[in-house]
Amino acid sequence: MSSQLTNRRVLLSSRPKGVPEADHFTVEDADVPEIADGEFLVKTEYWSVDPAMRGWVNDAPNYLPPVEIGAVMRSFAVGTVVASRHADYAEGEVVSGMFGWQRYAVSDGSNVDRKVEETDLPVSLALGVLGLNGVTAYFGLTDGCEPKAGETVVVSTAAGAVGSAVGQIAKIMGCRTVGITGSAEKAALCTNSLGYDVAINYRAEDVTGALKAACPDGIDCYFDNTSGPITDAVMTQLAIGARITICGTVAITDWDPLPVGPRVHRQLMVARARMQGLLILDYKPRFGEAIEHLAGWVREGKLARNEHILDGADAAPGAIKMLYEGRNNGKLLVHVD
Repeated sequence: MSSQLTNRRVLLSSRPKGVPEADHFTVEDADVPEIADGEFLVKTEYWSVDPAMRGWVNDAPNYLPPVEIGAVMRSFAVGTVVASRHADYAEGEVVSGMFGWQRYAVSDGSNVDRKVEETDLPVSLALGVLGLNGVTAYFGLTDGCEPKAGETVVVSTAAGAVGSAVGQIAKIMGCRTVGITGSAEKAALCTNSLGYDVAINYRAEDVTGALKAACPDGIDCYFDNTSGPITDAVMTQLAIGARITICGTVAITDWDPLPVGPRVHRQLMVARARMQGLLILDYKPRFGEAIEHLAGWVREGKLARNEHILDGADAAPGAIKMLYEGRNNGKLLVHVD
């Protein structure tokens, strides 16, 4: 690559406890890395910001080892292959994968999620409704909750990257939808743009009372992105045979010690309900199935994109905190400068 090009990247500079803030990261310029046989170089266009990143930087038990101090921040990204010595990846192809917060990333293909073939749609969607967020919503709802037409589906963080897709997919499947969110602005977004039948602002309303009014026959499906008090309130309104997908725990900002809320075993027993955790990486062999459905719905105008895009690498260090404070409207992305 040209010596005039630089690899703008964001490094983890210190270990946070809980939600990472901007001063836990350093932005630097480095040389563009060279590729060897069997490798290719990706010039990223968008970086993803996801709740899981908190777990990736904390020194606590998790499904992936913590990001090392001084390493590029782990993240999903999408970009174009600009040089290749790999038989399966050609220059000009668009790929998404775990490339990190860096302008240029070397890959041997092992960290690629997929080649992005929906060239008629914005490339940023590969990190949102046509990426892990959309795939998470799809399988967490269809496989985890198994909703039936006419049932009531409740979604926490209903205006977020995953929640907004869950609510729309549930409507496509003929369900009644109730979204729980954290501001009047987001509640209006839920009902006006995302198709929710009811939106509850947990900062301004009694969630238990609001759920009882919105779900008089109980809650058939709950897509849980929060844990915490919101989930405690949902548990009191479960319908017989309810199904729950646990996707996220953003209400828990500190895992040491783990918080202990109201016990849920009696509510599950009385409602004969099912609660199941979701880790979307388990579904990787089936990603194509979900993306085919999701892309079709986007083209048909049934699934709206909901993006909040920050500009440039310097905006990335504070983005995770922004996400946990709920200051984003939709899928949070960094457009690489």
